[in-house]
Amino acid sequence: MGFSEVTSRRDCNFKSTKDFQIMVHWISEGNRIPSLFEKMGNVESSCYENHLSRFLPEEKTDIDGVFDTLSGSGGLKTGKATGKAVSLAMLKFTEDVITSVVHVLSYRNLLKGWNLEKTQDPTSGVKALASQLLSELTLEDGKKLSGPPLMDAMCDQSTIANWVFQVPQISTFLSVIIRQGLLVLHSLPDQANNIVNLVPKCKGIKGSGFVSLLDIPSIIYINSHLPSERQHKWRLLFSSRVHGESFSQLCGQIINKGPCILVLKDLDGYIFGGFASESWEVKPQFQGDNRCFLFSISPSLMVHTYTGYNDHFMYLNHGQQTIPNGLGMGGQHDYFGLWIDGNYGKGHSKAKPRCTTYNSPQLSANENFMLDAMEVWAVGDLPESAVIRVRRASWIQTPRLRPC
Repeated sequence: MGFSEVTSRRDCNFKSTKDFQIMVHWISEGNRIPSLFEKMGNVESSCYENHLSRFLPEEKTDIDGVFDTLSGSGGLKTGKATGKAVSLAMLKFTEDVITSVVHVLSYRNLLKGWNLEKTQDPTSGVKALASQLLSELTLEDGKKLSGPPLMDAMCDQSTIANWVFQVPQISTFLSVIIRQGLLVLHSLPDQANNIVNLVPKCKGIKGSGFVSLLDIPSIIYINSHLPSERQHKWRLLFSSRVHGESFSQLCGQIINKGPCILVLKDLDGYIFGGFASESWEVKPQFQGDNRCFLFSISPSLMVHTYTGYNDHFMYLNHGQQTIPNGLGMGGQHDYFGLWIDGNYGKGHSKAKPRCTTYNSPQLSANENFMLDAMEVWAVGDLPESAVIRVRRASWIQTPRLRPC
């Protein structure tokens, strides 16, 4: 029984047990994952029974079994655990967890201004995020694998357990499913802190007809890499589909607006961008600091951070005749990790083999690309200087009554 079928007819708490079935399968086969309740605390019996009572009779046994299995109190095989390959089952488990998180957040109205109609379909984002999170799995010899080799890797129960509870997004996602899906464990506020900024508040898209280049899984992932003080709110500053395809318009919307995220889509469908840790300023020097990073969204999801090689974090210049006009991040002039030309519509990502500043590969499908769309999001609160300018502009534009 699917989540939508259950919730459409009554106030049920969860997508039955579908999204935990693969986890339970792994546990029952001998790969016991450490108890969620050892990590999060014990569920109060009355609270648990209250929420369990909302399920259909045939669902209660399954839900009870899931909790018994997760807490290690029943159904576990005691035979010696054997090494298992990281297979499609584990990938499917991860995809199911992410899908459940998106569904729970949407159903519980916890998307904070985002919605599934004004973002991309989450299906590809779910797969990209699942692959990325699995790449964080560390084998016994300390190696991390990605791509096809990951599917042939052998790992024991401790490897899987460490991955579940040491990769922040996995433990957070499980917390969301249990707290917001099953509506239990609310009495443990310390465990809920990492859920607060899972999805940032979305500002600036009302009535614009705007549809983001991003999907919910990629928003969650990129937001998790921002400085903590920047994770609570995103505000749309610029969209080429709303404000027009103009470099002057772009500059006018992003200068002195505080730290922001740039998202680009090239004509080949690749989606990528960067986080600028400081307000953009038009000047011939590089700017920013080591909190900046580049990222890719599609076809793969990855964040690329500072290497320490140089300080070429951010560059923005406009209207000059002797030096490059455009916006760049990482690398050097004519060889940026990410570059948007002052002649709007063209750009490059020259990183062979890697961008010196961020260790990022080529982000676009081709080294030189044509821009299909672009959007920029301010993250966190406005800097004080921007707040003062907004107040001054408002004061100037407000009609004043003349004395008689």
